[in-house]
Amino acid sequence: MRSDMEGVLTGFVHIVDDDASFRTAIERRLKYAGYEVATYASALHLLEQLPSEAVPSCILLDVQMPGLDGPALQCRLGELGSTLPIIFLTGHPDIPTTVRTIKAGADDFLIKPVASDELLHAIQLAIASHEVRRGLKSRLDMVCARVSALTPREREVFELVIRGDTNKQVARALGCTERTIKAHRHRVMEKTRAQTLAELVSLAERVGVFGVTPVTPPKASFCSSAYG
Repeated sequence: MRSDMEGVLTGFVHIVDDDASFRTAIERRLKYAGYEVATYASALHLLEQLPSEAVPSCILLDVQMPGLDGPALQCRLGELGSTLPIIFLTGHPDIPTTVRTIKAGADDFLIKPVASDELLHAIQLAIASHEVRRGLKSRLDMVCARVSALTPREREVFELVIRGDTNKQVARALGCTERTIKAHRHRVMEKTRAQTLAELVSLAERVGVFGVTPVTPPKASFCSSAYG
């Protein structure tokens, strides 16, 4: 029987499994439910045709495959900065693998054979999660672009100001006049589009500037971290 949800679902599902008959069956089922689908016979096949994140999507990933297995592909995608949610599928479940993949960020871990309703529900949640991640990443990229527009001197002023230093203290630290610092500070506020010091600090937290507790782990530069 066709579910009430089928035919109205949207999103892209990438199926990675070395079992051709399983790929075909799941592809047919998901297309019937209203999803766009792409299939891959191996992890390397997906890496060679890395999925776009332009539309809400998720990956259905087999655990045990020849060559690069599912957990290894999960790690590789993380290194590449992918935000695509991963739903693991396996016919041979074991607790250590389940725990390891979930800790590494997998959205779900399903056991084959999986009921259609359970699979569709997991996919729906994963794609909704990806929509949220895409929105957050887009906003973070915009913030990073603003911070990257600062000159080296403006970045120095930025870092000192968000630590709470006054113009006088910043001027002393950088060996220039307060008037010069005020000018730099004004340009920092303009380029970052922050209206207040509180907004500037919030922006700094989002990009992981040194000296402020970041939302994501700080990297070598303002915007080098992959969003997760």
